[in-house]
Amino acid sequence: MKSTPLLRIWLAVGALSLILAGCAPSTVEPDPAGSPASGGSASATLGEPVEMSTGLEAPWGLTFLPDGSALVSERISGQIVRIAAEGGDPETVGVVPDVTVSSEGGLLGIVASPRFTEDRTVFASVSGAEQNRIVALTIAEDFRSLTVERVLLDGIQTADRHHGGRLAIGPDGHLWIGTGDAFEPENAATADSLNGKILRIAVDGSIPDDNPEDSPIYSRGHRNVQGITFGPDGTAYASELGHRTWDEVNVLRPGADYGWPATEGIEGSSGEPPIATMRPDEASPSGVAYAAGSLWIGALGGWRLWQLPVDGEAATSEPIEHFAGVFGRIRTVEVAPDGALWLVTSNTDRATWGGTEPRPGDDRILRVEVAQD
Repeated sequence: MKSTPLLRIWLAVGALSLILAGCAPSTVEPDPAGSPASGGSASATLGEPVEMSTGLEAPWGLTFLPDGSALVSERISGQIVRIAAEGGDPETVGVVPDVTVSSEGGLLGIVASPRFTEDRTVFASVSGAEQNRIVALTIAEDFRSLTVERVLLDGIQTADRHHGGRLAIGPDGHLWIGTGDAFEPENAATADSLNGKILRIAVDGSIPDDNPEDSPIYSRGHRNVQGITFGPDGTAYASELGHRTWDEVNVLRPGADYGWPATEGIEGSSGEPPIATMRPDEASPSGVAYAAGSLWIGALGGWRLWQLPVDGEAATSEPIEHFAGVFGRIRTVEVAPDGALWLVTSNTDRATWGGTEPRPGDDRILRVEVAQD
């Protein structure tokens, strides 16, 4: 792990290089200290970023284990690697078999079982040649191998782009899954497709009795969901990549339709309205986490971390930006057992929109302490 003074120097040099080269997507001054660059009023304060690990290749998902270490999925290699709680070099656990790589597909989201200590299970979103699937993996006791235990859910249409892929365990103990529309917008609106949806299944693959219908589908009308998280009151939130006009942050309600493709953000009158919108050039949101009264949202095209203060089902402020242009694309945001945010960059994965040249050491994981004011 690099020392804090060295990281400050790297941040300053990197930000200056981006500005001089004219390649940053925003002229907003970088905000390494964590104060709101937009001039908004934050309900939480960020500490200085600390590097936990470097040298990852196209990392996508991250999940914490009971011992404080983290497992990270690499989209293109299909590898899962382990990062110690105190940071350090990534250690290979194993390669997930039968992963088909496309522009946005591969090994995507992962989340550990709530009973990981007993069952050694991690759930993963896997892109296949003919369909995408959700699988249960068993991790060896020594973290040096993995096996596919079973397929929980398949039949998710695959494509070159718009896979979704985010997984989360809800406070209900169920597995929540974000899927993309497979680049066919009509998929999002129909009950005949698992694409463009929020799916909710039990960790054994069965359909919960309180799902809206006898189906894995929890909500529909989504374009490409890459972020799911939950507030302390159980409110479910999702970040959604828009087309060309508006990205969305939504509160998820059972059986609700969120409007795509007829509506995008605040453009259109169908579906549930989002609680916040952002412009794709400034966001293209991926992972989202809840901490200290706010949602923290990684931006791919926007090269920054967004903060959205919330109270239950309502946003209490306009979105506030942090670290604009400093670290490049941010794919995943998760809350560590100690309450800090871990940010996963996505600069070695340049096949998708908003790509940038990797910085030295990319891709990296950063730890940022967060405290409520």
